[in-house]
Amino acid sequence: MHYTTVLVIGLLTFVELRRSGFKPRLVSGSVDVQSLANVLLPNAQQSSSSSGDLCTDEGETPRRCMPSFVNAAFGRPVVATSTCGDPASRLPCELIDLAQQQQFGTTAVRPTAGKRRMATACPVEFCDSKDPRFHHPPRFLTDLNNPSNRSCWISEPLSALQDGNVTLTLSLGKKYEITYVSLQFCLLSPDQSVTILKSSDFGKVWLPFQYYSNHCRRDFGKVARAVAYRSNEQIAFCSQFDGADTTATGATGAAASGRSSGTRVAFSTLEGRPSAYDFDNSPVLQDWVTATDIRIVFHTAAQKTTRAKASASAATTSEPPLDLRYFSMSDLAVGGRCKCNGHAHRCVVDGHGRRVCDCKHNTAGTDCERCRPFYYDRPWARATAAKANECVACVCNQHARQCRFDLELYKLSGHRSGARCVHCRHNTDGRNCQLCKDGFYRDTARPIAHRKACKACDCHPVGSLGRVCNRTTGQCKCKEGVIGQTCNRCAQGYQQSRSPVTPCTKSNAKAGNGTTMIGLITAAPCSCTDFDKNETLTRKTFCSTEFAVQAKILSREPFGEWIRFTIHVINSYKHPGGKLRRKNDFIWAPAADAACSCPKVELNKTYLLAGQTGRQSTAVQGNLVIDSTTLALPWNAELASRLKKFVRDQQRGKC
Repeated sequence: MHYTTVLVIGLLTFVELRRSGFKPRLVSGSVDVQSLANVLLPNAQQSSSSSGDLCTDEGETPRRCMPSFVNAAFGRPVVATSTCGDPASRLPCELIDLAQQQQFGTTAVRPTAGKRRMATACPVEFCDSKDPRFHHPPRFLTDLNNPSNRSCWISEPLSALQDGNVTLTLSLGKKYEITYVSLQFCLLSPDQSVTILKSSDFGKVWLPFQYYSNHCRRDFGKVARAVAYRSNEQIAFCSQFDGADTTATGATGAAASGRSSGTRVAFSTLEGRPSAYDFDNSPVLQDWVTATDIRIVFHTAAQKTTRAKASASAATTSEPPLDLRYFSMSDLAVGGRCKCNGHAHRCVVDGHGRRVCDCKHNTAGTDCERCRPFYYDRPWARATAAKANECVACVCNQHARQCRFDLELYKLSGHRSGARCVHCRHNTDGRNCQLCKDGFYRDTARPIAHRKACKACDCHPVGSLGRVCNRTTGQCKCKEGVIGQTCNRCAQGYQQSRSPVTPCTKSNAKAGNGTTMIGLITAAPCSCTDFDKNETLTRKTFCSTEFAVQAKILSREPFGEWIRFTIHVINSYKHPGGKLRRKNDFIWAPAADAACSCPKVELNKTYLLAGQTGRQSTAVQGNLVIDSTTLALPWNAELASRLKKFVRDQQRGKC
């Protein structure tokens, strides 16, 4: 890298430090170098945690961390729309001197093979892309620049460019926060104009970064040295080349033509922008300095006037003819940091060959721009000097593997917590899976994080009004005259009846001690037909039933002395009124039988139900009824084949 580039990097880095509030101490009339180094290389000076993580302090407390400040352009390929040498072309006098210094380390003229040495002070040399000694490719812009062996990229002659611009495009491969863009020209015409563009989306959209011209109003319609205000901090301004850092290289023709060689311009992205001193709290400037690609545009339109003048006065001036005028640069440097939003101290290459941040603070993404999964208890934020803004894990008490951020919940909590757990397991519910879901209650003997922290409600099927209990105490809702946590006892003044609807009725019978007898509620003796799970359907059983359907049990609800099940009919094999349509329907069961789990069916499971239609009660007359005699077999593929055979047998009169 050229020593001037190093100087520019140091000066512009110092500008970056000043805008962040750094004030060096003076030691014997000079800047305290140690205090400057401590801020220039914060990661090198900061003490790390015991694990060596620069993103946490010695007490393992998260803190802001940033990748090192680098020349992001070094070694990166540059794509040029125009390069001399194909076909071979002549170079102007000042570029001949530079080329000869590059190739031979001297200003002596090297005779060209097959050509006679010209008896003038400006011999003719060629640019040839096929000859490694005389080629000038764009890769010279980002190589290791040596002041004693400067290498220049050179465009085609202007006469071959017509009205098209020449562009140099540099892809950084990742988002960087740019502090400066430095351009060193091998040759710079006073009428030349240059635009620096940036892209933040890998070349999809380009925005102007900075304009350079000695005629800003003529070339770009802008005023030179404009002042930035908070309302226009993202606007590109125009600067004149007059104030650029110019270093003479001893080119023989440069002074005579009014053109300079070795000119360097350095664009500081934050210089003069009011919010630069509060960068952490300025999303506008954070977006302004972010770039994935840099493009340099040389405008040939600005050379039209110069071309006309050159053609008219070529015989009387030292300005080279149009076919000997070129655009040329020797160095392109881009100073900045890999963009990691304060959540990583380095960038690495991932398994796909992409450059990404080595994210800390529970962040994720190429630029640490989001929280990693399950760390959504507060919104993602960029780290600042005052706060690390690390992502915080959701609190789901080990009952959920997913969560999401709820902004409204976050606001209601006073900006403390905004996570909402998704798909709570182990029968839990609530934003933090801290409650038991309906039908379960909290087992206080176990911690909330235990997988069995919620117990199923044990509500008596006859004495309770349902299967749901209080989720904290486990108390079931009892029918009139029934008491107990599970509703399994008759209260004082009530006695047990044999009705499943009113299991406890008022009574005048008194015990010897003057209290109403309280006993366990027991229904009539259960007499369910206990079908084995491996029970198979026979032709005799099929022929003796009035209906046979394949159905999924969806829900159950009490209706007086009956329980109504909602079912989804999947297939109807037999029914008095013909086949049932595939839809949701109802099937009824006596409450007394349902209390005994007759037949044994569970919600959300599919069964073969075979039995009789209801005739004994007008309430369910004509509807499907399941009771203690109903066949209820879990559905399987073997049942399907047997039923098809039995249906064919019935159609043939074999029932």
